Amino acid sequence: MGTARIDALFERDRACQGAGITLDEVTGGRAVARMKVTEEMANAHGIGHGGYVFLLADAAFSYACNSYGPVALAQGAQVTFLAPAQIGDELVAEATERTRSGRQGVYDVTVRTIAGTVVAEFRGQSVLVAGVPHSA
Repeated sequence: MGTARIDALFERDRACQGAGITLDEVTGGRAVARMKVTEEMANAHGIGHGGYVFLLADAAFSYACNSYGPVALAQGAQVTFLAPAQIGDELVAEATERTRSGRQGVYDVTVRTIAGTVVAEFRGQSVLVAGVPHSA
């Protein structure tokens, strides 16, 4: 999926592990993650809870902005939900760097079903954090 550093980071990522999120690809400024929507992820309307869709998008964003080496954290994020995620859907989140300048970056993430339906668009803003090792 990525470098040994990214693999070790993902191994410690309990949120991703708990939601069944996997990483397909991590390269400089880009990441692809996927997750199957389970019954445990349903909201009161019987569709995938938006919090899980956000979690998947945020995970792809996190690995894209941490792909260079220095520790990057989210300083903000917005999501627009465009279609409901159904129980049983396999979702794919593709994060792409839009710009990186100094300590800050902007990343866009599209979350789609395997069939290609766009479920959500996410924009995350990252900040590099000096003095925080990846193993913390």
